[in-house]
Amino acid sequence: MAIVVCTAMVGLASQAEAASQCGKASWYKMGTKTASGEKMNARALAAAHKSLPFGTKVRVENLSNGRSVVVRINDRGPFTGGRVIDLTQGAAEKIGMINSGVARVKMTVVGGKGKLSANCS
Repeated sequence: MAIVVCTAMVGLASQAEAASQCGKASWYKMGTKTASGEKMNARALAAAHKSLPFGTKVRVENLSNGRSVVVRINDRGPFTGGRVIDLTQGAAEKIGMINSGVARVKMTVVGGKGKLSANCS
């Protein structure tokens, strides 16, 4: 029985690692509708991602200050090279990246069916 529990715990650790990705985030408040058809709300805790399914919840941690926020994917982007996620203004404020405009972040899927490739060291 102990072997089964240990094996299951190793599997969970691998899944958690595979659900995190690091890269650059930016923020935006343009447009009137999101790609999911929702009305754009710059104050919402939401984000744009190129491939995660709409509705996926992602914890985004600003690696320079340790602040994090959970956002819901409701739009597509970013469309600027080298960026992995676009946050709404409200989400960017929560993690302290309004003035810089761009921040290095760690993203971890915390809800939904989306998966990220692990690339954080």
